[in-house]
Amino acid sequence: MANVGEGAMGKPEFIGKKSKAAGGWGALKSCGKKLLASGAPLSGAVTMLKANQPDGFDCPGCAWGDPEHGSSFEFCENGVKAVAWESTDKRVKPDFFKKHTVSELRTWTDYDLEREGRLTHPMRYDAASDRYVQAGWDEAFGEIAGVLNSLDSPDRAEFYTSGRASNEAAFIYQLFVRLYGTNNFPDCSNMCHEASGVALDQAVGIGKGTVLLEDFEKADAIFVIGQNPGTNHPRMLGDLRRAALRGARIAVFNPVREKGLERFADPQDKLEMITGGSTPIASEYFQVRVGGDMAAVRGMSKAIFAADDAALAAGRPSVLDHNFLKQHTSGFEFYRASVDATTWDQIENQSGLSRAQLEELAQIYIGSNKTICTWAMGATQHRHSVATIREIANFMFLRGNIGRPGTGLCPVRGHSNVQGDRTVGINEKPPRQFLDALEKELGVPMPRRNGHNVLAAIGAMLDGSAQAFIALGGNFARATPDSPLIAKALMNQKLTVNIATKLNHSHLLPGKVSYILPCLGRTEIDRNADGVAQIVTVEDSMSMVHGSGGINRPASPELRSEIGIIAGIADATVGSATVDWKSLAHHYDRIRDLIARTIPGFHDFNERVRRPRGFRLPNGAAERIWHTPSQKATFSNSELPDQTEHELAMAEQGTFVLQTFRSHDQYNTTVYGLDDRYRGVYGERRVVFVNPMDLAEIGAEAGDRVDIIGRHDDGVERIAESFRVVPYELPRGSVAGYYPELNVLVPLSIAGAESDTPTSKSVLVSFRLCEQAKAA
Repeated sequence: MANVGEGAMGKPEFIGKKSKAAGGWGALKSCGKKLLASGAPLSGAVTMLKANQPDGFDCPGCAWGDPEHGSSFEFCENGVKAVAWESTDKRVKPDFFKKHTVSELRTWTDYDLEREGRLTHPMRYDAASDRYVQAGWDEAFGEIAGVLNSLDSPDRAEFYTSGRASNEAAFIYQLFVRLYGTNNFPDCSNMCHEASGVALDQAVGIGKGTVLLEDFEKADAIFVIGQNPGTNHPRMLGDLRRAALRGARIAVFNPVREKGLERFADPQDKLEMITGGSTPIASEYFQVRVGGDMAAVRGMSKAIFAADDAALAAGRPSVLDHNFLKQHTSGFEFYRASVDATTWDQIENQSGLSRAQLEELAQIYIGSNKTICTWAMGATQHRHSVATIREIANFMFLRGNIGRPGTGLCPVRGHSNVQGDRTVGINEKPPRQFLDALEKELGVPMPRRNGHNVLAAIGAMLDGSAQAFIALGGNFARATPDSPLIAKALMNQKLTVNIATKLNHSHLLPGKVSYILPCLGRTEIDRNADGVAQIVTVEDSMSMVHGSGGINRPASPELRSEIGIIAGIADATVGSATVDWKSLAHHYDRIRDLIARTIPGFHDFNERVRRPRGFRLPNGAAERIWHTPSQKATFSNSELPDQTEHELAMAEQGTFVLQTFRSHDQYNTTVYGLDDRYRGVYGERRVVFVNPMDLAEIGAEAGDRVDIIGRHDDGVERIAESFRVVPYELPRGSVAGYYPELNVLVPLSIAGAESDTPTSKSVLVSFRLCEQAKAA
């Protein structure tokens, strides 16, 4: 039966040609289109020249580091999209809300909402008309404070943070919330790299990576696990390309064939642009099964131990770094025993890779004197993610690949300051030393009881024990699992407040009292009452802290900075007897002075952050100083999971394991457009990628419509309706699709052990052909 809406070659029209390589002319064309669509192409282009520059602003996109000696073009395609999206000339003024009810807007897509433009005025929800109406700043602060102070316990309020918030905004936010009396800090890190923080803190004594950007210039081998830098942090491709060109081996583990990890055409390389050439990135690319990374790493370790045994038996030098193992690690014997007890059958079944493949990878590792291992959410959003990252650390310990130039552990963060927010106190489990320092500085007690992470906050909102929700940025309703339950949770609240630059779905789920408070963007000049332009700071994935100052005129004279808005709410809620909020908001140097007095590593903050490239925070593990209970790098000895979700799916006819990911026209929940040229999808987001043999098994063809049904047995019915199937090269039993559309299938009831991270990369599903499966 022919597909309705087929192209000339018989394919559905939304399935087209994939890019031959990441970057190149495709990236430049995309940048041009986005700048034109912003309505301000010339100012947008000028703005980009200040992106990631010492005298400019930090890109509001990813958290990849900045080179010590960079060029004038330290930005990528998705950075251009982020800046064009923020610096658009389109505006959402109060009149917009007179034309549209909240109920109507709730039917709009994420893309359609945000492309309306920048918010310009504080808005309050009016239930009688089902519309937002203009409000004054003092009115907003007063009513928000009134609701917060009417609650019978501070623990009934939840305070969410997006990773885009600056260090200064995050610090005074946590200061306000703790003076209010709670540690309820659900934040975006809970949904992405929480497992990395937990695992690395256990393994090496710091919940951060250990590498500098310069280490990529020296590594002999780079292992890339569960990561798609071509879309999620494209500037990383430049560093991988340079490593590949000098002969470094780059081994990739990913269920999906991602274009950016196969080939990259550098837009700054004249020869590649003239000839249409590109550079291969991965020297080895293995499509590991979903959730099989831990087994793959365990298999490499098993092969390394076998190679070491053989070397010693033959009188050759050991392939392990015994000096490092003896001086710097604990638990090695237990780990070796755990690896020896793991069978090759289990390793092969879970990883989907053969023993021969893993032995080949082990030889690459053995042959490398300096190795880096990087990973992202493909490794962190499973039930066993903490154990997986501990396994990665174990693997790197074997040859001392930490604390030397060209080596290290590198979790690549998403949002531009998600790591910095945690550093300055956005933590529902704050360290005792941090609370002690705040008490010493302020002379008042801090709350000591652990607060709520994202999943705990959602549970509290659903059962009524939480009654107020304030969001410092982000799109909580679309970033979280079980979307219909989240909508119910937010609308249950007495108070919802969203500090934002653009309209999104979270704003359309109002509580009894609900405000949208519009703030300045990263690219905009932030002047205080004296007319002095202020800077903020961020921390990248390499623990580098640097300044950021906007250059564009604010989208509206009514906008306030995030810091100014927080200070206004704080002043109205807790008063200024302990903290002079207006003084902090007037001059951000005063906030940085407070940070310097309460958080180690920030001494001389104001002076050092104004140096080109800023400064690096202390990182003991990078210097082989281990802040662990044993004072050493600590091996884990976890067993592999009894069954991964992929194994569960393969054991039941018609069941598959779904991973959610971004399209190339997207950054987190922000959708810039409807194309995904790296995967060959155009003008459509409600798609699901399926192995062609699995498509035949379910009786579907390219372009057919299917309902995707959640298969987790927890009493909640989950259905994502009318998605179009795309044949794609994936391991059998694995399927994939875009979030946030597919978050409706991600269960709140299943989370990562120790991390409480949603398991968005391993969701059990089945398919049902729609009645009109061939509809266009």
